[in-house]
Amino acid sequence: MPVGNLRTMRNATLLAALALAGLLNGVATDALPAWRQLLYPVLAVLLHLHGRHLPVHRGGLVVGAVAVVGVGIAAWRIWEGVGAFASLGLSVVLPWLAGRFRRQQAELITVGRERIVQLERAQELVAERARLRERTRIAADMHDSLGHELALIALRAGALELTAETESTRAAAAGLRASAVTATDRLRRTVGVLREGPTTLEPPDETVEALVARAAQAGLPVVLTRTGDPAELPSLTDRAVHRVVQEALTNAARHAPGAPVTVEVAGMEDVVVTVTNPVDREPAGDGGSGLEGLAERVRLLGGTLRSGVVDGRFTVTARLPRGGGA
Repeated sequence: MPVGNLRTMRNATLLAALALAGLLNGVATDALPAWRQLLYPVLAVLLHLHGRHLPVHRGGLVVGAVAVVGVGIAAWRIWEGVGAFASLGLSVVLPWLAGRFRRQQAELITVGRERIVQLERAQELVAERARLRERTRIAADMHDSLGHELALIALRAGALELTAETESTRAAAAGLRASAVTATDRLRRTVGVLREGPTTLEPPDETVEALVARAAQAGLPVVLTRTGDPAELPSLTDRAVHRVVQEALTNAARHAPGAPVTVEVAGMEDVVVTVTNPVDREPAGDGGSGLEGLAERVRLLGGTLRSGVVDGRFTVTARLPRGGGA
């Protein structure tokens, strides 16, 4: 027989013995001796501890079986039966139920704490996955920008190889072209390992203006304002600005559909992107895992990102160095 079943049977036998003692202690109470008077509190404490620490399968049936003895006593002498049932209820049933309630309460508290720990771990995993996805996007952006530059280097090296006047120059140009091609191939394989899931559906090298125009065509009331130095941004910084606006527009469409959205891009020493939209109430959570990953991208570029409700408007503000975290 399994150990668990033996333990349950032992607990049930002990409960039956204590209940029978409590029942019989209520018989012949006309002149109780001192030791029987002390038996009431002792039984109450023991039954409370039993219910608190010793689980019994169908313990109510065990107590009910003992109560059958009380029915026999009542059939013999009615008043003796009344005293036996009173003793059973006060010194057995009530303490045992109180202990059982305390045990169930403690089990619920333990389960609740474990559930909280599981939810916290799940939330950490979601945030970590968002950061990993954002790192993968950064790797893809680096592949696009660096691959383009390496392709230009290989192209210029090929031109130099064709126009070189000496054999040594021609050999150096060929070696440079081969190195650029090898570096491009290695970069493609590395990013292929890091990249998971489908590729992004956004057009390559899409500008913020085109992104806002696509959102407006889809029905989102959005206005874009650009101020400051309009000089061309580095590739990674430009992609980060695009991602900030894209994620903020996605959140606005999801949590405040139909609300007007304002996008401001200011570029002086730093590039500051601000996207705001009115909200009726505080959004649940911290804005989703997308903002978690976006904050990781901005941090890796040496910038900062803040999001939250300010004066009744949900605001996403990103500050990026113009140098792109170089």
